[in-house]
Amino acid sequence: MSGIKMLTQTLLALSKYHPVVIEGMGNYDPRPATTVASNVHSHLRRHWSTRPPDPRPKLIITQGDPLAARGISAITPAVAALMRVDRGLVVLDPSIADYHTRDADRDGVVLEMRYSELAAALEEGRGAGTVRDIEAAVEKSIEAKNSRRKHLGKPPLKEYFRDFALLQEATKAACLLICGDITVAHTAQNISEFSVTSFYQTGLELGLYEKHQMVSYIDKDDLDFEKIDKR
Repeated sequence: MSGIKMLTQTLLALSKYHPVVIEGMGNYDPRPATTVASNVHSHLRRHWSTRPPDPRPKLIITQGDPLAARGISAITPAVAALMRVDRGLVVLDPSIADYHTRDADRDGVVLEMRYSELAAALEEGRGAGTVRDIEAAVEKSIEAKNSRRKHLGKPPLKEYFRDFALLQEATKAACLLICGDITVAHTAQNISEFSVTSFYQTGLELGLYEKHQMVSYIDKDDLDFEKIDKR
C-alpha cells in the first residue's frame, strides 16, 4: 500500500488478500473448462512450491466476463473451487461499457471493484500520469497489432480491445500496488497476438509487475486461432 494514504473500504478489504489474476481466452476457447482449470491449479501449486506467497488468503480476481460454458468465465470459478477460495470482481464503469457490470458473473464474488477505483489508486500510489502512460502503451500496441492485421488482410481490432486491455493491465498493477504481491496465471501456452491477454507484454514492458510473478501454462494443446477466433 506504499504511497496510498487512504483506501476505499473495498480496496482496504482487497489488501487483506493475495490476489491471483487468471487470464485467457473467452468463450471461443474450444477446450473443456474443467481440464484447463485443473492444469492451471496444478501449475499454481507448482509455482508456489518454489516461490511461496505471503500467508494471506488467496483471492481469484476476475474481470467481468459473462458466464459461459467454456473459456475464462468457466475456468476461473473452477480454479477457485479447486483452491477453495473466493473471487473478486473488477468491472468497467458503466460510463465506459454499461453492459460489462450488468452481465458479469458474480457467483462466489466477495469483493467488487470498478476500473475507476483502481485507476485512482494507481494515480495516487504510483504517481500522477500512471494511467495515461498505460493508455499510451496500450494504444501503441494496438497500432502495431492493427498494422500486422492489415498486412494479413484482417480488419482492425474492435474498439473495445482498448478498454479491456486497460482493465486487464490496470487490474494487475493496482492489485500489486495495494496488496504488495500478486500471482498472474495464463490459461494457455500459446497466446494469440490479437487477444486481450497478449497485452500482458505491455504490462511487463511498463514494469507494472514482474515476470517471476507470472505462472506459465504448459500444454500440448493445438489451438488454431484462425479457426477458433473469428474476430
